[in-house]
Amino acid sequence: MTQKYNHRWPIIQNILDKEGIAKQHLDSFDEFLENGLQQIIREVNQIDIENAEYPYKIQLEKIKLQQPRMMELDGSITHVTPAEARLRNISYVAPIMMEVSVIEDNKMLEKRYIHVGDMPVMVKSRGCILRSYGEQKLIDHQEDPRDPGGYFIINGSERVIVGLEDLSYNKIIVDNEKVGGKIIHKAKVYSSIIGYRAKLELIMKDDGMIVAKIPGSPVDIPIVTLMRALGLESDKDIAGAVSLVDEITTELEGSFAKAGDVSSAKDAIVSIIKRIAP
Repeated sequence: MTQKYNHRWPIIQNILDKEGIAKQHLDSFDEFLENGLQQIIREVNQIDIENAEYPYKIQLEKIKLQQPRMMELDGSITHVTPAEARLRNISYVAPIMMEVSVIEDNKMLEKRYIHVGDMPVMVKSRGCILRSYGEQKLIDHQEDPRDPGGYFIINGSERVIVGLEDLSYNKIIVDNEKVGGKIIHKAKVYSSIIGYRAKLELIMKDDGMIVAKIPGSPVDIPIVTLMRALGLESDKDIAGAVSLVDEITTELEGSFAKAGDVSSAKDAIVSIIKRIAP
């Protein structure tokens, strides 16, 4: 078993050498700069200004990020590097500029770029000035050429966004857990739609029975009972909905054996009601 796992390390090392340890952070932030910001503006599109004399609209158009900068005490604007932000205990941020138009009676009165706020810039991302620097230029600006980036600088401190797989929406996560000295298998998914998020968990117990944990139920519900309540009454329909592979459907034998007298959708609903509110 140890030898089997050791064979994986060259693959992992190759991925790290080729892609780096911060690529997922940089790609995600670059995608946000490239498309995410503009998509947010498209969703809002325009703002209606109610005015008794002359109502008008503010049309939101292009948005862009300028180079990281800061305002000095004398009011002057200077561009900053990550190293300077660390030394001066300031945030490495860039101004967000948005093109807006004033429209009255379907006529454009004015169009210009305005400063709508500042956004932290991820080091080594497309918005970072270090992105195009070579090794020697990085050294000249007091930067480590081997620094992979992928973090922010807030008030002089380096901050990183920690990705948690548990928070991935609508993706099934399978795991093994040791409970009371026994290994149990779990599959969970955070089902999410607009304005609502719920966790569904399937657990295979050591006796082979599969139960479901669903929102609103204080107790576990046998998976066969739950599927019958949803309209799949026959064993064949339930097994076919799970998988067409015999090796997988065989794992349902323990659940079918413990289904008891629950054979119809009505019986299943009554059984679930009794479990939730005995």
